[in-house]
Parts: sequence; C-alpha cells; structure tokens
Amino acid sequence: MILYPAIDLKDGQCVRLYKGEMDQATVFNDSPADQARAFAAQGAEWLHLVDLNGAFAGSPVNAAAVEAILAAVTIPCQLGGGIRDMATIEGWLSRGLRRVILGTVAVENPDLVRQAARAFPGQVAVGIDAREGRVATKGWAEETDVLVTDLARQFEDAGVAAIIYTDINRDGAMQGPNVDATAALARAVSIPVIASGGVSSLADLIALRDCGAKLDGAISGRALYDGKLDLAEAMAVLKAG
Repeated sequence: MILYPAIDLKDGQCVRLYKGEMDQATVFNDSPADQARAFAAQGAEWLHLVDLNGAFAGSPVNAAAVEAILAAVTIPCQLGGGIRDMATIEGWLSRGLRRVILGTVAVENPDLVRQAARAFPGQVAVGIDAREGRVATKGWAEETDVLVTDLARQFEDAGVAAIIYTDINRDGAMQGPNVDATAALARAVSIPVIASGGVSSLADLIALRDCGAKLDGAISGRALYDGKLDLAEAMAVLKAG
C-alpha cells in the first residue's frame, strides 16, 4: 500500500475541510509548494492534490498552486477537482501531472472517462465520493441515487488506473476510515482501490492494510498536518505488511 499525503487547495492555500464543508476549512500552509516539498523530504512516494474551488466551479481554479507544486517536487502527483473535459485532462498531463482524477464526470459523462483512459493509459483514475453509500458530485454538494459499487463496475473494463473512494462523512473528521465499505468496494471490482476519508492513525492504516481485500493505497491529510500520524513511520508500517 502507498500512503498519499493530501494537499487540498482552496483560494491558493493548503487547507483541510471538515466533512467536505467549504465553510469549515482550516488553513495549514499558505504555500502549497512548501508543503509539497516538506512531504517529499519526509519520503512521500506520491502526492494527492485536490482543487477544491475547481470542484465547485467545474474547471481549474488553483492551477497556479498546482503548477508550483509540480515545479517544486519530482515525486508523482495526482489531481482531482474541476477536471471535466478532455482538453483539461490533456493540459494537466502535459504539464507533468502523473494522474488525473475524474469524479463528477464519472457520473455525468462516463464515456469521457473511458475515452481518457484509452488515450492516457495508467494516468486516469476515478474518484468516487459518497455519503451513506451513494455518490455525491460537484464538490460533494450534489447527492445522487447512484450506488458506489454500481458506478465502479461501469469502469471495470475501461482501463482506469485506480478508484479513489472517499467516505465524505469521515473526511477531515479524524474518526477513522470506513474500512468495511472500502473493503467491500475493493472486493467488488478488479480496479485498484485507494482509501480516503478519516485516515488518522497507524491503527487506521493497519486496519485498511489487513481488511481482507487488496487496497492499492490510502490518503491522509489532517492527521499528517496535526502530527497525529508520522509519515515515515506510517510508510514503514504499510511496507512491512
């Protein structure tokens, strides 16, 4: 399992939200590039970036911050938020981003996901964000009746690199991930699954590692910023497993 430190971008700053609420944002660093360098110096193998404003706007908003991060580190980065057309996908990948994450369009335009996955093998992931097992879109602001597993199975043969599954009610709440739901999703599809939302301790990571389903990775944000999770120690635990 890979541990992905999260850098969530709002108004050019590195923040963490509480349960996806934009008005409950805590600023952790005014310089996302400095934060990226810090994670890289601690041994991070990947970075998980989210353009929070972009997720609501439907197009990139924090592009300058993302570009600064890409210029600051050599480790691969994946980005989600506001990526909803092929031109944006091509633009980000051409600027050095290793992987784009498609969320809202996975529900609204699944053919675009398939087209992008064919055009850019290994560089397109699907982000599935859910409350109570049902998918939410547009920066988690809109609820749908689509079930997580049903959406994931639509892309079983599309060639997507990973599914990033976030339990919104756990995100930023420091209450632990939804291990059962994440494991169930991983067992339901052959696509690699990355867990997100609520990962706040070594015990959480061990629970995901040992959940009985193969997970490709886990994303953590607030716990790393608050010092409740040591990046190097956490990575060692995951590799030991």
